[in-house]
Amino acid sequence: MGNALSRVELHPLTLSDEAEFCALVRASAELHLPWMRLPATAEAFQTWMHRFDAGTNLGYLIRVRETGEAAGTVNINSVIRGRYQGASLGYAAFAPSAGRGYMTEGLALVIQHAFTGLRLHRLEASIRSANTASLAVVQRLGFTYEGVSPAYLYIDGAWRDHERWALTAPTPWTPDPSLPAV
Repeated sequence: MGNALSRVELHPLTLSDEAEFCALVRASAELHLPWMRLPATAEAFQTWMHRFDAGTNLGYLIRVRETGEAAGTVNINSVIRGRYQGASLGYAAFAPSAGRGYMTEGLALVIQHAFTGLRLHRLEASIRSANTASLAVVQRLGFTYEGVSPAYLYIDGAWRDHERWALTAPTPWTPDPSLPAV
């Protein structure tokens, strides 16, 4: 998935990505900690991939169009239909490609896919206040700050406060058939 103007493409994350993904996670340990922990071993990756089995979580790799290298990963998590039509985003750059704008471009593709392909209405990103790089990405993409969620996620051995940022689909928007008529 991608558009001709983007330097990156989205690729669904598959079991065949295990070796590359784990190697990039290990190479990116300093970049990711203390913000998140991704699977760095084959066993952890296999277990982690089960989160995508039910279809309420979707995983993607952001690949550089020119080289095919994985620049980062994005998850559309906890897709809820019905009256909500929303999901949360999780994302991480891989250190070898960090700082080149690939994550911003890749997240823009994910947003487009979420609002048009998946027909979601709302996307949320929850980010720790000190994670300035991640906050800069959502700000560049037009997310709106909604407040702080105290003790929101268990990360790095403790419940951590997170800033909540959200983006809604542009109008006109074609709703998913699961949206009630009234």
